[in-house]
Amino acid sequence: MKFDSKLLALCVFGPNLLGANAFLVKGPQSVNAAPLKAEYLTNLGASVGTTSGTSTGTGMGTGTGGAMTKKSNEATTIWDEATPVTVQGGSLKTWSFPNPMMERCHVALRTEGRPLDADLELWQGPDNTPMKMRVYVEDGGLRPFGAIIETPRGPNTVAVRNIGQLEFPMEAVVSADDGSFPSTSNFQAESKPMTIQGGALRTYPFSPMVESVVVCLTTDGRPLNTRIELLQGPNNIKQVMEVYTEDGMDRPFFAVIETPGSGNVVRVVNTATVEFPLTASVEPYVVSDDAASMAPIIGGDKEGSIIDRVW
Repeated sequence: MKFDSKLLALCVFGPNLLGANAFLVKGPQSVNAAPLKAEYLTNLGASVGTTSGTSTGTGMGTGTGGAMTKKSNEATTIWDEATPVTVQGGSLKTWSFPNPMMERCHVALRTEGRPLDADLELWQGPDNTPMKMRVYVEDGGLRPFGAIIETPRGPNTVAVRNIGQLEFPMEAVVSADDGSFPSTSNFQAESKPMTIQGGALRTYPFSPMVESVVVCLTTDGRPLNTRIELLQGPNNIKQVMEVYTEDGMDRPFFAVIETPGSGNVVRVVNTATVEFPLTASVEPYVVSDDAASMAPIIGGDKEGSIIDRVW
């Protein structure tokens, strides 16, 4: 009975104490979301900027990070920035750089999928060839050639000769280096160089996720005579470069080798005598994180083969 009396008193005096809207259901109230939205977009932009800065950082290593490892190949962007010149089989093309301020140039060669066989020389003055290179690539479209040539104390001239047959033309681009590649000293300081004595060789195997490799060879000022080979499988040579430099410190060898597929091994041979050692740095350049590289390669009989026919 006491409970009923208290409830009745609340119903009678409640509206006078709490107001007429004490027992009414309130509708939704509008909230100004502009400050919250602005703060959210500010925080989102800061987080996105931090993430992109971390992912695009360049580094060197054998994995997906390091000081030189990249996600895109800058060695192939030269074909989009410069106009290639067609070099027919048996012909010669030259690129002269009269400006002595240019100290490095980028040389790129490719074909439409045919073999690439070329001689590359650096001329400095009359009858002075401080650097020579012989390049052979089994498939110049799949594995285009790219190298950085040091050109100190100009003027210098780069000569490219297609020593292949007339049926095997190639395209060539020679342009001044815009700083896309690190200097040889910085590259070897961030990598793990290895000394190769005269007559010795070293092999560098790479995983299928490595799409291209950087090869840097130097000496202590002595001549450089070497042969670099790209193998894919036992004794299956895909690319060969024979290099001579009169001064391996002043004009080191720096090249980017494309390594598509699996089972790629880079072999560096010091063809000089034991008195002329060299220092080699071979590191991954472009490492792919595509999951498609993990897919298996199915072999055996295919549909429509002679085994599947009904006789």
